[in-house]
Amino acid sequence: MLSVILLLIALTLLALSIYQLRIIKRINEKLIKLVSPERDIRRIAKAQSDASWEHYRQSEYYAQLIKLLDLKAPIPSTRSWAASPDVLLTLLELAQSSKPARILDLGSGMSTLVLAVSAPGAKIFSVDNSAEYAGKTAKLLTSHGITNVDIRIAPLTPHSSGVDWYDLSKLGDISSIDLLFVDGPPGSKIPKARHPVIAECVAKLSPRAIVVIDDAGRDGEKDMAHEFAKALPNHTLEFLSHEKGTAVLLPK
Repeated sequence: MLSVILLLIALTLLALSIYQLRIIKRINEKLIKLVSPERDIRRIAKAQSDASWEHYRQSEYYAQLIKLLDLKAPIPSTRSWAASPDVLLTLLELAQSSKPARILDLGSGMSTLVLAVSAPGAKIFSVDNSAEYAGKTAKLLTSHGITNVDIRIAPLTPHSSGVDWYDLSKLGDISSIDLLFVDGPPGSKIPKARHPVIAECVAKLSPRAIVVIDDAGRDGEKDMAHEFAKALPNHTLEFLSHEKGTAVLLPK
């Protein structure tokens, strides 16, 4: 009889324990639901703070860029699909300090104008796969009286690497490049869209060449930068903490 009573007591305690655990679980679920909005608010607030800080940084770079360029005509907007002020300011500094004789600009636009103004004595080849954007760049350069740029429309064609790249016939006569800026072709959807530049342009670089790669915050461009460094053992590779990430290879 005693054993039966003890068994009933044990079963009762077990049932109470299970009930309490279920109650605690439900309370925890409700607490998590109550806390989640607060977590979302903190996450949103941090994202907004980071965005505001980035806007401020880019406004600082933009102000310096405009002051140093001393332009006499309007310019298009920067950022988004276009180059950001931070990388444009880097191009200006490198072009002014290294005094390149020949520049290859893959992806025309504001970068073309900045390079042309910063290195007025250089011959600049600006390559774009889009006739529309190349035409806009040509009008931009004309409005600023720029005459040292050769704009070339090079449609994307199948490359031996397996991706589409610029029509090689448009780059055949370009050599002895002292400054290479890689910001094309479009690579947001195809990680290795810009990788053919290594096979096609390393041999075209002069010993003192500087290579600047935009969008190096993306895995595709970051990997490309490291491959460039392997192909140029006499250069050093540095990643700059720019809005989209910038990789710079400088001769040692």
